[in-house]
Amino acid sequence: MKARPRLTDGTGPVLVVLLILVVALAFAGPAYAEPSGYLALLKRAAPLVVLAVGQYFVIVSGGFDLSVGSLVTAEVVVAARLVDGDDANTWWVIALLLGCGILVGLVNGLITTKLLVPSFIVTLGMLLVLDGAVFLWSGGAPRGALSPSFRVLGRGSADVPVLGQLPWSVIVLLVVVVAAVWFMRSGTGRMLLAVGDNENVVRLAGGRVDRLRLLAFVLSALLASVAAILLAGFAGVSAQVGEGLEFRAITAVVLGGVLLGGGRGSVVAAAAGALSLEALFSLLNLLGVSGALESAVQGVIIITAVAYAAHGAGLRQLLRRPVPDTA
Repeated sequence: MKARPRLTDGTGPVLVVLLILVVALAFAGPAYAEPSGYLALLKRAAPLVVLAVGQYFVIVSGGFDLSVGSLVTAEVVVAARLVDGDDANTWWVIALLLGCGILVGLVNGLITTKLLVPSFIVTLGMLLVLDGAVFLWSGGAPRGALSPSFRVLGRGSADVPVLGQLPWSVIVLLVVVVAAVWFMRSGTGRMLLAVGDNENVVRLAGGRVDRLRLLAFVLSALLASVAAILLAGFAGVSAQVGEGLEFRAITAVVLGGVLLGGGRGSVVAAAAGALSLEALFSLLNLLGVSGALESAVQGVIIITAVAYAAHGAGLRQLLRRPVPDTA
């Protein structure tokens, strides 16, 4: 028999939600009457999708990474200062940003695995450290400017046969998602998922739990650096550019059905959750709903996800329990 590809459990519902939101956008705004409107949506959502994929690695392994938003802000501010509008500085600064992301991920991962400090506390501390460093570096007002070549990844497009002009940010998004899916289908990715489910079993099987969790934090911070490069090119330089992105990424992941605490979830679902969140906010904006509602929506999604994780298994068993025959 031929093996049939199937979606991971939990992916279907978020894809249905995304489809409903896409259809709703078509009715709510004339910009979405053409494919270019949805391409613009993908372009806006690309940094969040990349962040969500990075956050996914940490969450499925049983942790949290609250430092990614501050890391995005820090890297955008540093990039503007170092590039200072000179195209000659673009590529070495991009390499430096990626290296700094790897370093932050290593620090988060080593403190979590070697000193046994909960990841929530470690990354919250890193968030405060990076916020303080940004303020010290910029004095509250970022200086410098990004070069045109630096902003190409966030704003520019590539000429793709058949498709025409495709934004670089969308290409990066697709590369990240495909690479993440490939990684999670590998032995290391499956072991990472197993760590979040039951780390003792992984240890007994000979898996290196600490190395796997360290890898998850490094990947999260590295993808946060990629998101910073895309966001800087798209939105420009600001000392608040990454504010709240860590919670938005977590919301996107749990909206995709990824279980808080680890052990269940797919990359495709996490990416679809990020796209759904961006589509939802775009829809609310078209309907004239206040932007202040965004935080409330994220809060409701997170609370619902935690409640489902705590009681969902028992509820599913109750629904599946056969009704006794009273005849």
